[in-house]
Amino acid sequence: MKQNKYDDDHFFSVYENMPRSVNGLEGAGEWHILRSLMPDFKNKAVLDLGCGFGWHCRYASEQGAESVIGVDISEKMIEKAGEMTADEQISYLNLPIEDIAFLPSQFDVVLSSLAFHYVQSFAEVCNKIYRYLKPGGTFLFSVEHPIFTSREEQDWYYDENGNRLHWAVDHYQSEGQRKTSFLTDNVIKYHRTLSTYINTLIEAGFTIRAVKEPIPAKEMIKNSSEMKDELRRPMFLILLAEK
Repeated sequence: MKQNKYDDDHFFSVYENMPRSVNGLEGAGEWHILRSLMPDFKNKAVLDLGCGFGWHCRYASEQGAESVIGVDISEKMIEKAGEMTADEQISYLNLPIEDIAFLPSQFDVVLSSLAFHYVQSFAEVCNKIYRYLKPGGTFLFSVEHPIFTSREEQDWYYDENGNRLHWAVDHYQSEGQRKTSFLTDNVIKYHRTLSTYINTLIEAGFTIRAVKEPIPAKEMIKNSSEMKDELRRPMFLILLAEK
């Protein structure tokens, strides 16, 4: 199923006012870890899947990438990315990640930020990416952590005063669709275990280079009581793989 909530006017208007939408990469709690895993982009051909507003596309280009293609299912996202980009090295495609079709060994680097938990067949996408990467190419992506996606509620348990008691994990081994609430109701995501993410990459032919469960940067934790709670459970998972 290829759901596209981001083209809903209300959803998009709320999303574009989130800190990571307004402040870009520095507004994303996991960025300092993702950036540390980025390869050398100099003269590289880069593909960004689920590119959103194009922040990672522009970063890759600024770091010397020869060409960057950003792909997103949302027409509104692609339109916004185009408005924010004044760079001939970057092009954007409006289509679902599942429908990508490129040449074998076309890219040196494939990136994806918080998109694959919206994709039903992770294995199919991994197999495509493996074909599209050059030998030695880099595949770096982040997703919502399986501890975060296991329950449809995706929220804390609270006491009668609204204090966060704990984060529950349930139905962890039951992979598949979850109807969640993210900015609006009935947002469809797909839960997978940590082992499924790792083994799917291995089965596609990749070598795993790093597995990270990032916490926000120290400055974010210092300035936000809400960010301090990110130390209590992982929200994101980052995987670095190589063809």
